[in-house]
Amino acid sequence: MDLRITDTNSANDAKGRALGLEGNDFIYIVAGFVLGLALFFGLAFALKVWMPFAAGVSLLVLLAPTAWVLLFRHNKPDGYAEDWFDQRFTGGGWTVNGAGQPHPGKEPRA
Repeated sequence: MDLRITDTNSANDAKGRALGLEGNDFIYIVAGFVLGLALFFGLAFALKVWMPFAAGVSLLVLLAPTAWVLLFRHNKPDGYAEDWFDQRFTGGGWTVNGAGQPHPGKEPRA
């Protein structure tokens, strides 16, 4: 019986890159840019709001998704943002009641 050899593609699955960002992360930034631009024109020209105020609001609309991507998604593992917020707001680990778990080196004295 002969050994059958087949060529396989054992490379890692990649989600692709665009604008230096992995996967679909660039969509958040592009959407923030488009929304910020539309908001600027809507506020400044349609509603006649003071132009520096309209620019500031629009800049926030652009910077929020950009910060989200750069802080919580770019070069981070899947689920990083959820874990980060869970750690900050609940302080728990892998247990429901973290205070009731024994800690190494802090056993009660007999």
